[in-house]
Amino acid sequence: MKNLTKIAGLAAALAAAAALPAFAQDAAAEAAPVIDKGDVAWMMISSALVLFMTIPGLALFYGGLVRTKNMLSVLMQCTMITAVVMIIWVLYGYSFAFGGGTSPFWGGLGKLFLSGVTMDSTAATFTDGVVLPEYVFIAFQMTFAAITPALFIGAFAERIKFSAVILFTILWVTVIYFPIAHMVWDGSGLIFNMGAVDFAGGTVVHINAGITALVAALVIGPRIGLGKDMMAPHSMTLTMTGAAMLWVGWFGFNAGSNLEATAGATLAMLNTFVCTAAAIVSWGLVETLTRGKASGLGAASGMVAGLVAITPACGTTGPVGAIVLGLAVSPVCYFFVTTVKSKFGYDDSLDVFGVHGIGGIIGAIATGILMAPGLGGTGGDDFAMGAQVLIQIKAVIITLLWSGIGSLILLYIVKAITGLRVSVDDERQGLDLTTHGESAYHS
Repeated sequence: MKNLTKIAGLAAALAAAAALPAFAQDAAAEAAPVIDKGDVAWMMISSALVLFMTIPGLALFYGGLVRTKNMLSVLMQCTMITAVVMIIWVLYGYSFAFGGGTSPFWGGLGKLFLSGVTMDSTAATFTDGVVLPEYVFIAFQMTFAAITPALFIGAFAERIKFSAVILFTILWVTVIYFPIAHMVWDGSGLIFNMGAVDFAGGTVVHINAGITALVAALVIGPRIGLGKDMMAPHSMTLTMTGAAMLWVGWFGFNAGSNLEATAGATLAMLNTFVCTAAAIVSWGLVETLTRGKASGLGAASGMVAGLVAITPACGTTGPVGAIVLGLAVSPVCYFFVTTVKSKFGYDDSLDVFGVHGIGGIIGAIATGILMAPGLGGTGGDDFAMGAQVLIQIKAVIITLLWSGIGSLILLYIVKAITGLRVSVDDERQGLDLTTHGESAYHS
């Protein structure tokens, strides 16, 4: 019996020893970061959707709003800005924004020319142990960098030199966009460490581009004939088509910012539906009350205002809160594009500041309110609304100052190098022929 007991004990010990490598492998497997194919597929689609927002979405939206003689100039500016920024992003933009440095203001030089990035390198998501291939994170963030400067061209449409647009874009993304993207979205960034919430780019994209638009409109001056010549949109059909493309692409923008195909992405997606819908309805109601008619231009403007407002809040707000935000943002943006602009006399041609700047500010601040669990938000039990709103306001102010002052300086640098405006004759004839030698339409 004793021998049988010894034999049994020895067998158990051998079995335990044999199982040790398996346990070690299991532990290693648990520790290894996971790449989910569904997340990768979703982020590839999201990257393409954000590109779709710019070309053709934004290009057609803006193109329809200008006069016939300047249609192609807007398409060309959007296209070339996208191409130039993509190249810059790979060369040094990604490093400046997400280069792994410890500075609160920029990412450093560690990833110049994508140094160290391979098919095996990864980027973190919001879930511990779940990562993405770094290449898809680079591509996704690249599309954000490309669309942001394309937004502000609406402020000085129909009168700026093409060379000035490109030079200003290069300087602007380098000095303003990349640092703000780092400050807001990188773990070592100034605004990130303040605790500010900007899920998909209210500060980085919309406030950033919006204040630049206002500064540029003031520096460059109004279009010739403003208030005298007919400057109505030449094609509301193209504008509505472009706005619809923006809404579709915005799901990549907002839900893609979750970085994973999880419930968080579905919340951002639903909010992007309902906030936008509410803003369209709200703008139509305001127009009906003030002008007696709801216009297609108003519907398109409300659509963009709602999309802008929900951008920073889409991942932390409940759907009912998103509807309230959409209802609230349109009247304020409407007031700025109809009353404030005419009162102060600046020519923000396509209302970039009035919609993106103001809508972004409203959304960024409202994020601090709508996160409250009692309002359906995702804030925890210890969420303090007043403290969070104050943090959100500080983030807005930092963005306004960095972008506003920086843009003013850069505009005068560009003015000294290339000049900003085309000649009076070229402006009267239209930029399509005088700058690009083409016409959008042939009789």
